[in-house]
Order: sequence, then structure tokens, then C-alpha cells
Amino acid sequence: MSLASDLCTTTLDRIVSRLDLREREAEGGGPLIPLVSQADSSPVGSARVFTGDALSRVVYVGLAVPAFQLDSHMLFALTRPESAIPHFTVDSVYAGGNYAFHLDLIPRVDLAVNLAHMDAAFGPLTDTHARVREWEGLSHAQISPRQYAVMSPWMLVHRATAEAFAGVSDPVGTYLEHWLSMVERGLAPEACEGLEPAALAERDARHRAVLFNPDVDPVWGRVARLLGDKTCERVRELLVRP
Repeated sequence: MSLASDLCTTTLDRIVSRLDLREREAEGGGPLIPLVSQADSSPVGSARVFTGDALSRVVYVGLAVPAFQLDSHMLFALTRPESAIPHFTVDSVYAGGNYAFHLDLIPRVDLAVNLAHMDAAFGPLTDTHARVREWEGLSHAQISPRQYAVMSPWMLVHRATAEAFAGVSDPVGTYLEHWLSMVERGLAPEACEGLEPAALAERDARHRAVLFNPDVDPVWGRVARLLGDKTCERVRELLVRP
């Protein structure tokens, strides 16, 4: 198992075990969406989906194409549409001899006007966020202002040397444990004051439509070139749909 694969799959296993999730399999068994190269129909990965009482769904997408020196893994754990608890995400990539990762809790509310919520949902991550940004061996990944705008100010998104990437499991564990504690225990009433379930669900639908918009995130264009438009859209729909 590669470093990139291990980071995401270990995180996935922790979420599935802790929240007692069940995998939705394809007819006949196996991952829900097997991924094959449209160039030669060779298998290059899978999209897996897990569901349970605590969440809307967890979506994991793994792609490995040795000919392109590509090993890419993406995990989104999506809370329920009416919930104020952020979504959790981590990506880990090895491409062209370089590592990169992306870690965040995706806000469910407008943080600028919900201070108590921001402090409860994101404040405990501040020290880890500041510490990791100073690590030797990390450099900032090139993403657009629009991509920054749809994530949180606590997002970590970096290219990394192999030595630095080997330590990324530590901040991932910190973010994950904080998120799991919110899922299991909920947020304090003062952190959810004025947040109506119907409004949260509506905002989440609008947010996901932007977050996973191919015009905002160019990764979807690269995925479509590898897997074909139809398969790419099936995977994207798993993330966009409430």
C-alpha cells in the first residue's frame, strides 16, 4: 500500500468502524462504481460509498495509474443535509514524483456571522493548522480563490516532500477526532442558535453544487479525460446529491 493510499484508506476505516457504517455495493458485490480507463478499459480504481445512521454518506474515490505516475485518493464524509456539523474531507495524491494533500472541515454555515458556531466547530483546530503550515517540506498548492472561498479558513492544502507527507497522518488524526466527536456528541445549543434545519439543507445543496462544479474545481476535467464523462458524472453525483 502506498503512502497516498494508506492516508485515505486508514482514515476511511476509522470512520466506518467508529460510526458503524455499511458499504453500498454494486449488484453482485464489490465497490459501487468500478473505475476503468476509457483509453484501454483497464481497471484504475473504484468509487466506494458507505452509509449509516450518523451521516448522509461517505464517498471514497481511489485512482492508481502507474503509467502516469498517478496515485490519487479522495474521501468526503458528508453529514446530513439538515445538520450544522461540517463535512470532513481529506485527499492524498502522489503524481509525477511529488506528494500533495488536502485536509479540511467544510463549513455548513456562514462562519462570518456565526461566531459561536465557528469557535466550537473550528476553533479547536487552530493550533494544529498553524503548526502544520510551518512544517519543513511543505509548499502551498496552487488553487484558485474560488476554491479557497468554498472551503474553510482552517483548510490545509499543500504539496509535500516524502518526509513531510509521512507525518500528515498526525494532523489528519487531529481533524478527524474533533469531527468524530462533533458527530457523536453534537454541538452545544449556543453553537447552533438561529440555525434552522430547512435553511441548512438548502444551503448545503447550493454549496455542494458549487463545491463540486467542474468549472470551479479542474480536477473533474482530468477525471473525465481518464474515465469518460459518463463515469465522471456518476461519481460527481454521489457528492452533489443530498
